[in-house]
Amino acid sequence: MDSAFDDAMGDLYADGGVDADSVDGGAVYTTAGGDWDDIAKDIATLGAERIVVNMGPQHPSTHGVLRLVLELDGETVREARAGIGFLHTGIEKNMEHRTWVQGTTFCTRMDYLTPIFNEAAYCLSLEKLLGITDQIPQRASDIRVLMMELNRIGSHLICLATGGMELGATTIMTTGFRERERLLRFFEAVSGLRMNHAYVRPGGVAQDVLPEHLDQLESELPALRDGIRQLELMLLENPVLKARTVDVGHLSLAGCMALGVTGPILRSTGLPHDLRKSDPYCGYETYEFDVITRRDMDAYGRLVIRLDEIWQSLRIAEQAIARLRASQGEPVMVADRKIAWPAQLSVGADGQGNSLDHIRTIMGESMESLIHHFKLVTEGFRVPAGQAYVGIESPKGELGCHVVSDGGTRPYRAHFRDPSFHNLQAASALAEGGLVADVIVAVASIDPVMGGVDR
Repeated sequence: MDSAFDDAMGDLYADGGVDADSVDGGAVYTTAGGDWDDIAKDIATLGAERIVVNMGPQHPSTHGVLRLVLELDGETVREARAGIGFLHTGIEKNMEHRTWVQGTTFCTRMDYLTPIFNEAAYCLSLEKLLGITDQIPQRASDIRVLMMELNRIGSHLICLATGGMELGATTIMTTGFRERERLLRFFEAVSGLRMNHAYVRPGGVAQDVLPEHLDQLESELPALRDGIRQLELMLLENPVLKARTVDVGHLSLAGCMALGVTGPILRSTGLPHDLRKSDPYCGYETYEFDVITRRDMDAYGRLVIRLDEIWQSLRIAEQAIARLRASQGEPVMVADRKIAWPAQLSVGADGQGNSLDHIRTIMGESMESLIHHFKLVTEGFRVPAGQAYVGIESPKGELGCHVVSDGGTRPYRAHFRDPSFHNLQAASALAEGGLVADVIVAVASIDPVMGGVDR
């Protein structure tokens, strides 16, 4: 906002409602809380030039069910507020009424574009609470890294694709979705699902990545690289795109620190903050990759960072593939059978099912194994009383999970620090002072997913 408008605001925020003042011969109306319908009605009655409008909820121009309330002075945004909470998913509360393992099927649906990261954050915090972090098989950690980095590429592709469509570039959308489809085919082959996999489990992963899965993935990578290069050619030096994104949605390092903003928005200020480097997990410290930063502090810089991070994720994925080929046959679940649920799965002619050797043991040879399997599946394992927090670097920023146990078979509390929720606080700072058309660009550069905001 300009200084004259700031001066006109005075102490109105202490009282709420609407007030009027004169700035440069025109009426300025400052909103300070209250019902927005009443505010709009009062301003309309007073005949002001400023109006209050709703933007959204619509998709994808305001990213799903996000509602933005804008106070406009002509085409200029003087105030912006984000209205959230329209999904009513209740994921965190529902997790309190399910076993620890069943919790993965809930949290994977939060940010539905980054399901692997949701599962990984939850399982890493649970493993920390169980005290088995050092017992996770190396192959399971390598699989987690591979799946997360491929999921990071998919999330960035959706951000670029929907952002392009919001600016009217349909080709960007179709190209982005086409390239993401290559990754979804691999996810489906490994886990049986394209999204919401519940693949990362406490103690490891649900099932192994087989050589034929890696063959399928490697056969897709050359075409994926070509598709990403196409996106770069269409985006990076496009004069229309640069006119819409350069110096739009400006947010400095001080603003990011004040609002708790992380991820590409923070790295666009030049700060190389990435939890994969600063607080490694899943063995990330053994992988070679670079943390991408820029100093643009605008929507264009965030776009370039996401494109460059896709290349770094491909670099990590290639290292993970080489490790998985070398460790074929090694376990992918913790050895403690009091935790290792479900049994190792294998893909057969009928799709997916339990290992035939496991079924033979529990159904025909060992009554104790059958009883233990029954109790583990129906009741779940117990977790020592306590609490733990683990943060990981999701495509949108720091994704953290805080789990609390009272010693039972269910979470007493599971709370997630979703980056979309914290980054969305910056919507006002990015939009105010710009044009209405720039609001679309600013929100797209945040890349919020409302499933992660309203949990």
